[in-house]
Amino acid sequence: MIQPGSTDAIAVLGGTGRQGRGLAQWFARAGLRVIVGSRDPVRAREAVAGWPATGPPPEVADYVAASARADVVVLAVPFVSVDPLLQELQPHFKDGTLVIDVMVPVTFAGGKIALIDVAEGSAAEHVRARLPPAVRVACAFKTVPAHLLGAGFGPLDCDEFVCGDSDEARSSASALVALLPGLRPVDVGPLSRARSIEHLTTLAIAINRRHKTHDARFRVVGL
Repeated sequence: MIQPGSTDAIAVLGGTGRQGRGLAQWFARAGLRVIVGSRDPVRAREAVAGWPATGPPPEVADYVAASARADVVVLAVPFVSVDPLLQELQPHFKDGTLVIDVMVPVTFAGGKIALIDVAEGSAAEHVRARLPPAVRVACAFKTVPAHLLGAGFGPLDCDEFVCGDSDEARSSASALVALLPGLRPVDVGPLSRARSIEHLTTLAIAINRRHKTHDARFRVVGL
């Protein structure tokens, strides 16, 4: 399990997007060694140089180098681009690497939100089917609003659902969730539960639209 202050690294692929940027900044603030993975490391370095100095400065690398050096890899890229990315990265993961899927496969067609039909049932299961057996997979950070993550400050004040392909994967992902102030991890079991989590994300977006807000998120009462 990756610990603040250790030499283990967490790579955030898509780390200059709103969600990825927020996660990278939160993890750096918590004392983790962060690698921002980008298709364009030069532009990424320029972006990272402008971030607030709130923790150890993140490193920057291309996707392959970031993944090869990391013990935890966060997939914060658009779902439609993940297949060629995973094919490219397959040979470069360390054995035992934890991949955390934060993607939600949604479309906004005609002003309506819908989940993309994923043959495996969810984005997380889609990722699992395309990675070596020695790589662990967990799902997290799917229901907390991306703009709140991207703000990079203030308590998030909600629960975050975690599922994974093993007890160890869920435990490690839950520990990372707990590093973010006000975010409580809720272990919901096997990776197939990502299907329900992704539906909850679309529900939160629908609530935001209907009630003209941006901050709808979830808390489990009685747990």
